Amino acid sequence: MAKVERFAFHVPSLEELAGVLQKGLKENFADAQVSVVDCPDLTQEPFNFPAKGICGKPRIADVGGVPYLIPVVQKEKVYDLNAVAKDIELPGAFILGAGAVSSKILGVNAELIPIVQTKSEKKPAVNGSYIAQINPADKGCLLEKYSSKYTDCEFGLLANLYASEGQPGKVIEVKANGRTGELNFVSYLRQILEKHYGEKPVGMGGTFIIQKGKAKIHIMPPEFSACPLNTDEDVNNWLKFFEMKAPLICQPVIVSRDPGFDLRLEHTHCFSHHGDGGHYHQDTSPDSVHYLGYLLPAELLFRIDRPQETHLVGRD
Repeated sequence: MAKVERFAFHVPSLEELAGVLQKGLKENFADAQVSVVDCPDLTQEPFNFPAKGICGKPRIADVGGVPYLIPVVQKEKVYDLNAVAKDIELPGAFILGAGAVSSKILGVNAELIPIVQTKSEKKPAVNGSYIAQINPADKGCLLEKYSSKYTDCEFGLLANLYASEGQPGKVIEVKANGRTGELNFVSYLRQILEKHYGEKPVGMGGTFIIQKGKAKIHIMPPEFSACPLNTDEDVNNWLKFFEMKAPLICQPVIVSRDPGFDLRLEHTHCFSHHGDGGHYHQDTSPDSVHYLGYLLPAELLFRIDRPQETHLVGRD
């Protein structure tokens, strides 16, 4: 059994959080509007998620970690989203986020965009996840629905996950257009929270759409590195980078400050309906970019199978 550590986040009211985020985003986007709204039906386009919303006992799980991928991969680190749902005390949870596939299942390394209604006593799991991998034919992006080839809910090495009961309810709607600052959208959200709440860690997750523009996205190669990856430069030389076009549907997991669990503070994967997807770094069209997000603060953090030997390489 993997060790599970638990922590209670500071949970601001939605109205307070909307005010804090709007003030911060207006400093870094030409136009930013943040409000409290009813969560749209996420079973509809463009999301097509297996659950209607992101509300109900929201929590964040940080499973495994980058030290299981680099400097040298530990392929035996395999996890299951149904087991994670039990570990975070929410069997049947609806889970969104960013992770790596199980190379034991796929036979190769790839990005996982987890979108899973985990199994409950009454219902089997519904896996709406996507895989983004390097296409062996043309070295471009190959984006596929996980369930088109596989029936499990496994992943490997690491994942940052936002989980809830998948219910409708009130959420924070974020609209931000025309980036004027240097950082990416998710980094701004995290830094705004850290600046305002300081020593009180706030967790947040959900989904956002890059409606217009393009973005810098990476996909891990199918083969794990034969040489140890010891620096960020090593990692970036190993990863494959692409410029991908909107609309991109993104799943961010954000923690404002690490309360001492060796967390990855921000991690966002995305998919699309035109074959693009992977790990989000930054929009590459700041003047024309449009972001639309639906987010919620998490109540609890669960740290699962924290690496004993750690480092800060490859956390972007």
